[in-house]
Amino acid sequence: MYARRDEWNALAPWQRYGLRVQAHAMWHPDDVLCLESAAVLLGLPLVGGDHDIHVLSEHGATSRRSGGVRVHTTAASDRTFAEVDGIRVTSLADTCIDIARSRHPALALAVADATVRRDPSLGDLALVVLNEERSSARGRRQARWALHRADRAAESPLESISRASLEWLGFPAPELQERFPGTDEREDRVDLWWPAQRIAGEADGHHKYDGRFGDPLEALRAREKRDRRLLAAGVRTVVHWAWDDVAEATSLRAMLLGVGMPIVHTPDPGRLASLRGVLRGSLARETASR
Repeated sequence: MYARRDEWNALAPWQRYGLRVQAHAMWHPDDVLCLESAAVLLGLPLVGGDHDIHVLSEHGATSRRSGGVRVHTTAASDRTFAEVDGIRVTSLADTCIDIARSRHPALALAVADATVRRDPSLGDLALVVLNEERSSARGRRQARWALHRADRAAESPLESISRASLEWLGFPAPELQERFPGTDEREDRVDLWWPAQRIAGEADGHHKYDGRFGDPLEALRAREKRDRRLLAAGVRTVVHWAWDDVAEATSLRAMLLGVGMPIVHTPDPGRLASLRGVLRGSLARETASR
């Protein structure tokens, strides 16, 4: 399979990965895709694009990796399946649980948030129950952290991963998507809100201001006007951060301590360090999809 170099280079990492997955499916139409390969076709968020293609094995096969394709063994009775444009994949819920069992908890939270947002039939504990009901215990305990925290109000991977980082830094849990009265019968909404401190948090990727969505100067001016409206509505301060601040958690910590956010429980430096390892150097820090 070939692609024009200029068109390929213009794609975001997850878009390139999606095309690799589709190319594999064209050559191997009987394969069932799982993990990131299912996620990218189902529209779930990915961090980066340098992933193997993940295939669910037939009964009795052995796990193996060859040529960028990783074959996984599984109990078929533990999974339900779906089709995306004729390509067989694990279902939305099963893809989420597979990722929660085997990937970093912060990345799993981003997928879990998107899963419950995409499928309103999944209640607050539906993913938790499905995880516990699987016959295999492998990864069950690890998955619980993200699945218990899944929240459909989170609207972007950066918001989700920020929530994980904030918890591991020891800060209080924020409310999500709080609305404030604006002007001209318009409401302003913030990503994260701490009512006790009257602090608003905005998880801003740099893509908002790099010109791809219009004049970056106008985007910054619009942000400043919105921040002034929020201050007039009773917000004490608005803190903006980007992917780099989450990857280097000391930056996010300094921002919030600087505006009076309290530490309310013991931080988890181990998970913060592992998150930094996952995000550092990844092309995805500004290209996590959707």
